[in-house]
Amino acid sequence: MDAVRVALLREVLAGTEWLGATRRFAGALRSSVVPHGGGLLLVGTAAYEPWHLAAHLVDEAAWSGTPELTPTLVRHRVLATDPSHLSTGLGRIEAARRGETLLVVAPDAPDAPDPELLTRVHDARRAGATVLALGSGDRDLGALAHEALAVPGTCDLDLDTVQHLVSAAAGENALPQARGRRRLRDRLSRLADQLTSPPPTRW
Repeated sequence: MDAVRVALLREVLAGTEWLGATRRFAGALRSSVVPHGGGLLLVGTAAYEPWHLAAHLVDEAAWSGTPELTPTLVRHRVLATDPSHLSTGLGRIEAARRGETLLVVAPDAPDAPDPELLTRVHDARRAGATVLALGSGDRDLGALAHEALAVPGTCDLDLDTVQHLVSAAAGENALPQARGRRRLRDRLSRLADQLTSPPPTRW
């Protein structure tokens, strides 16, 4: 989802709780990974791998100049033929320690987190890792998370859309800009606002 589409989506959602909720969650993500220089682990469930969120976070990390947002995608099934960047298995969660962040994306049943994943997440938290949960609001996962954003199946937004909002908000530079210079991301956002604004009224 490009900057123009994100801007349009935010315009549609203006006045709802979603803009604030996704920005707060994205802020928790940034504040967890940036001070520690990265260490972001991203995992889904046995039936759902968050490929798109991983790709969007990689893009946002590059565009915002925040490499700490680049995740390691942790997979439930790894084949010997998989490339190195797709070869991180669940054992990586067991090795998570203080200073690392585990972001769990878990849709609703039947794709909800299984007991094995929950056990690994619990162990990672006990070892000092920060746990963030994004999903349908699974009670067990929410109890393990330091920060959670629930997207129940009864709401107007789906999980994929919320992931787009979270990744875009995570890439927004919250630091003061140097005077006289604008980051490329800021220019793109400004252009998106201009493209989505109604034409001026002529009298």
